[in-house]
Amino acid sequence: MNLNIPVRRTDGVKTAILASRFESIARKMQNTLFRTARSGILNTAHDFSCVILTADCRLLAAAESLPSHTLTGPDIMCRYVMKYHPDLKKGDCFLHNSPYEGNSHAADHCLIVPVVDDGGVLRFFVLAKAHQADCGNSRPSTYLGDVADVYEEGALIFSAAKIQSDYEDNQDLIRMCRARIRVSDQWWGDYLATLGAVRIGEREILELGKTFGWAELDNYAESWFDYSERKMADAIARLPSGKRVVTTAHDPFPGVPDGIPVKAVVEVDATAAMIRVDLTDNPDCQPCGLNLTEGTSMSAAMVAIFNSLIDHTVPVNAGSFRRLDIRIRENCCVGIPRHPASCSVATTNLADRVANPVQRALAEIAPGFGMAETGPIMPPGMGVISGKDPRHENEPFVNQIHIGVTGGAGTPVTDGFLSIIHVGNAGMCHLDCIEVDELHHPIFVAGRRLVPDTEGAGTFRGAPSMLAEFGPVAGCEMKVLYTADGTITPALGTRGGTEGARTQALKRGLDGSLISLPACYGAELIPGETVVSYSSGGGGYGSPLQRAPERVLHDLREGWITPDRAREVYGLITTGSPDDDSLAVDLDATKVQRAALAANL
Repeated sequence: MNLNIPVRRTDGVKTAILASRFESIARKMQNTLFRTARSGILNTAHDFSCVILTADCRLLAAAESLPSHTLTGPDIMCRYVMKYHPDLKKGDCFLHNSPYEGNSHAADHCLIVPVVDDGGVLRFFVLAKAHQADCGNSRPSTYLGDVADVYEEGALIFSAAKIQSDYEDNQDLIRMCRARIRVSDQWWGDYLATLGAVRIGEREILELGKTFGWAELDNYAESWFDYSERKMADAIARLPSGKRVVTTAHDPFPGVPDGIPVKAVVEVDATAAMIRVDLTDNPDCQPCGLNLTEGTSMSAAMVAIFNSLIDHTVPVNAGSFRRLDIRIRENCCVGIPRHPASCSVATTNLADRVANPVQRALAEIAPGFGMAETGPIMPPGMGVISGKDPRHENEPFVNQIHIGVTGGAGTPVTDGFLSIIHVGNAGMCHLDCIEVDELHHPIFVAGRRLVPDTEGAGTFRGAPSMLAEFGPVAGCEMKVLYTADGTITPALGTRGGTEGARTQALKRGLDGSLISLPACYGAELIPGETVVSYSSGGGGYGSPLQRAPERVLHDLREGWITPDRAREVYGLITTGSPDDDSLAVDLDATKVQRAALAANL
């Protein structure tokens, strides 16, 4: 197989050392941001990413960043910085969050620093992307799914705006943000944390250049890209060639009463070691906040491919990306948005409706690869809460919470990742600590638990749903804004696996009664009322009748499935009792039960 990938004469040991050094710099950036940020969405949920790019805007290192933030987007944004500011100088820093110029959505504030050496030569870029608790939207949420366009969305949009020159802040931009963004002190702290991250990255790379020389670093980058491309080519070559057309749909939403259909054409060319995903045959931008950006459209397809290869030794950088051909078009809801289409929710809902079918298609093409579908997200359990805190002289608060979300998809080799949250962040975001949330905000979490019989059944099952119930403390009125998908269209299984449970949102009144809430909503709560959130379950991979009996027994003992589901879906017959730890598999009876269930399929 001649793929025309260059083979450079390089020192393999030095390449490995420099790869580690660049990744450690990205980790230092992340650690700085995580430990110094003020808002819970950053210092608890970890919704941020730090990356390093070459001077010509190719992704070089990303450490443990969110794929939806980083696979594509940073490269596009850095090109816009160069377009608008061709004379880059040491000490410059740019604030960029434009969804029309590469960013993920307006809520993700990116600080971009050109790494310029003492001779005035641009060597690298460092970029830190931090999801804001508030970004100046018309309502206190960074996810507004029910807006007709960016004007109704209301976010401040910065297009490669120079926020620092010679390491000094542009006070005009600082005042603009402080005046417009709710809880401005929180924003200011997050800005300083993000700024610290990029400045540390700049400092470390300048030191690296002095130690090794810039020519050596340039040679390393090219060698690393070539090595990564070969690794990706080898991984793709293990798959059979094939092509699938897969479809799904986002649930009906305000502005899109019939939902949004999504089609992905996925092709594996094992001979050429290429994977192609065509997203061009999809609707134009829609009158809602769900439209994707150029970065999130392409990243959604790419994260599905990396998930599906089941080879985590392939480096994630511009070199391995050479083996991927993602086709999108302008003015498409899963393509390149045209102003003034709103992309407020571009990192999650519709992005998952791209990634999930792609990984399911690869499972259909290549047995032993691909994945089932990860659960759709944004139930109230990861909504944005806002109000005034009676514990602190009625100071306003705004923050996104991650109290109860699961959704992991079954794979050919593992059960669903319980706390993946959604396919686009690949588990990099964290579930909140209940006690920390209750300390930070005037909320009371009444309960959080897994829900039995909600997993997508399979040889390897999806993650079960999670229930989370919470409300305001005494003296507080609170709003919970959320944009839930999956209330109608669940996460599908693959290769015989079944679908996961659907998302649900309910409100518990003062009398204890429950009423159903819409999929996209701003729930108003008074003390004594709670919102009840059910996250979606993940799809299963492979027939549940092929699941190892010991795995079924484990789930039964844990209470994740009931005895009826173990018997009727997985064909498990047991002896003994869970009450005295004598529960065990009856292998002979299980074989008979599974044969009977298989005969009725």
